[in-house]
Amino acid sequence: MNYLDILQEWCQGIPDNSSQLHYLLKQELANPQTAKVWGITEENGLEKIKLRAQLFTSVQQEVREVCHGLGLQKLDQILSMLWRLWLPLCLQLVEVKQSLKRPVIQGILGGQGTGKTTLAKVSRLILKYLGYIAIDISIDDFYKTYAERQKLQKKDPRLIWRGPPGTHDVELAIQVLEQLRQPIRHQPILLPRFDKSLWNGAGDRIEFESIDRADIVLFEGWFVGVCPIDEKMFDCPPLPIITKEDQQFAKDMNNQLKNYLPLWGKLDRLLILAPINYQLSQQWRKEAEQKMIASGKPGMSDGEIEQFVEYFWRSLHPELFMNPLIKNPQLVDLVVEIKADHSVGQIFW
Repeated sequence: MNYLDILQEWCQGIPDNSSQLHYLLKQELANPQTAKVWGITEENGLEKIKLRAQLFTSVQQEVREVCHGLGLQKLDQILSMLWRLWLPLCLQLVEVKQSLKRPVIQGILGGQGTGKTTLAKVSRLILKYLGYIAIDISIDDFYKTYAERQKLQKKDPRLIWRGPPGTHDVELAIQVLEQLRQPIRHQPILLPRFDKSLWNGAGDRIEFESIDRADIVLFEGWFVGVCPIDEKMFDCPPLPIITKEDQQFAKDMNNQLKNYLPLWGKLDRLLILAPINYQLSQQWRKEAEQKMIASGKPGMSDGEIEQFVEYFWRSLHPELFMNPLIKNPQLVDLVVEIKADHSVGQIFW
């Protein structure tokens, strides 16, 4: 029997027993990196495993329904991510919230297909069950308006798509996160929201969403927390940064990142969803577009996707910008390896 057999028994209503809990604890302690991440020791481990098990049986049915709605169908994969990542992460966020005595801002860095949306939706569900109000907001919600981006593109025609550094209202993002961090609120907080379907897919800001408070904020995006690097790194850059023009674009985007550092300073924690190979994001995007086309919705061709993804690799290349973070526990609290089938691999820091 392995841990998935145990989880499936719990899904079937078979209650947990002492031998199962001790087996799960032994498995956790067998991976020192992960045990360290979740704060599991020989002394407190059984208590933490019991708490996680109780929470698992309480939320697993709703979590499975959410995952199915998002297109995640494999039961073993759902149960594995629930047990290994989603549950311990939420329990940890509650501990951080209680320690800070104010709302927590959890940054989530991850590219296309790494599971940012699923993580946010499942976490909100689990945290609600635990009695906490969680919200998710994306860096995409802080895009400049369509009119502002049109003016920006006239100044810099290289900004052919929204997304790279410089296309966001950073001051608004800082203002909103600062409001969300306050322990006591006397008036509602207005969250910007962005509709990507407007203006033939160029997108625009829509009506602000009003909330009274949030205990835990999940702030996600494809370069959340990414810092400027030494310009010497662009002397021999990875593909598809090829031409002198490509190098200059990469340098200019790197320089734009300086404006985001005060925003990253509002984060309490940073989690990275890191593919085992950054090139998987292109494959995942193709799979997602093919599903959309098969369902009768418009989507990009493989060639258009390659052009789209490579544009973002030229602006902030994962090898140049994400790898240094993954190797730096002083800047990152948690790294979650994402395998080719979207399942979770190693978890460390």
